[in-house]
Amino acid sequence: PAPSTEAAAPAAAAPSAGSLKLDIKDASGAQLSGDPASGKAIFAQCMVCHSKDAGVNKVGPSLHGIIGRHSGTIPNFNYSPANKNFGIVWTEQELYKYLEDPQKTIPGTFMTFTGVKDPQKRADVIAFLQENTK
Repeated sequence: PAPSTEAAAPAAAAPSAGSLKLDIKDASGAQLSGDPASGKAIFAQCMVCHSKDAGVNKVGPSLHGIIGRHSGTIPNFNYSPANKNFGIVWTEQELYKYLEDPQKTIPGTFMTFTGVKDPQKRADVIAFLQENTK
């Protein structure tokens, strides 16, 4: 048989010592890990509108306990009707999808942030949230 001319798929990067295995699969189906320390630096952008502390809402809702919470459910926060009625539980995978393009994921959301396009950076910020918002 003729040799294959297809390039081999790149191997997934080995998780770093501080990485956290996440319940997230990228577009190729590979499971991702995230680095909470790297995610902290990325989360600095999020802190303009969000807090990681319980009960501290800003322009955006507190992200404390976000993983496992139903969308649009923080009492006394002014969610968009789209976000309030989206009807999902924020899993790591749902956050991964949402953070790529919030307006595409929930049309009509009040969140104006255009998203985190880099898959690893999204995984890193989710790892940070997983470790720091329980």
